[in-house]
Amino acid sequence: MSPALTPGARFRAALAAERPLQIAGAINALAALLAQRAGFRALYLSGAGVANHSCGLPDVGRTELADVLLDTRRITGRVELPLLVDLDTGWGDPALAVRELAAAGAAAVHLEDQVPAKLCGHLPGKHLVSTAEMAARVQAAVAGRPSPDFVIMARTDAAANEGVAGAIARARAYVAAGADMIFAEALTTLDDYRSFTAAVPVPVLANLTEFGRTPYFTVAELRAAGLAMVLYPLSASRAAAAASLGVYTAIRTHGTQQSVLGGMQSRADLYDLLGYHPQP
Repeated sequence: MSPALTPGARFRAALAAERPLQIAGAINALAALLAQRAGFRALYLSGAGVANHSCGLPDVGRTELADVLLDTRRITGRVELPLLVDLDTGWGDPALAVRELAAAGAAAVHLEDQVPAKLCGHLPGKHLVSTAEMAARVQAAVAGRPSPDFVIMARTDAAANEGVAGAIARARAYVAAGADMIFAEALTTLDDYRSFTAAVPVPVLANLTEFGRTPYFTVAELRAAGLAMVLYPLSASRAAAAASLGVYTAIRTHGTQQSVLGGMQSRADLYDLLGYHPQP
């Protein structure tokens, strides 16, 4: 894709080139480089990823816009793939948050309809704001974007509390408020997705986070159900965390890292990924 395109235009071009567009979660710039090397066309910065990995906190609304901006700048400063960023509930000012994230190089954001003291979308006990309040959030986010290319995605968590029909009704209201795309959180069947995509007149995203409510549907299954995007928000970072604990445990247990060297990225591979070629 041409670097002359805006980030938002690059996201829209990626969506046009691949259906459903597979979006890889990247918690930092190195992860973004790895996802790019694997062939992904778009990246995602998860709010849970920022909370868990950058701050060592659970995803319960305790991180701030400044935390997300820092990680956004680091990723977009290193990789040209378009970046979708988790806006949570907008930190009280969705217009400001969109302006600052767009200035940091983000291509798209998604904004959710939970109350500010939010929970992971696949946990029980979520509380939602009214449809009208979320529509106002969407309108504010749209007002803050620098150009029509920048993507405003509205996420609804309503399926768990209000059923799929309620989630669809909310999604349609969010589209009427200006949302370009819809993030349908925690649906559980392909029939649910078919109902959603048939009723909502904009591209719809499926979140295939691990250990959640949504089964591990394939790209082919989601394509047939009408999905435009499929998100893997923390897959690589979960694997990296488990591998890291294994390395730490091996070193403490054996007094050497020799038994786990085979699972490590080599220095040569790292330098190749970074484009660093020191003189011998």
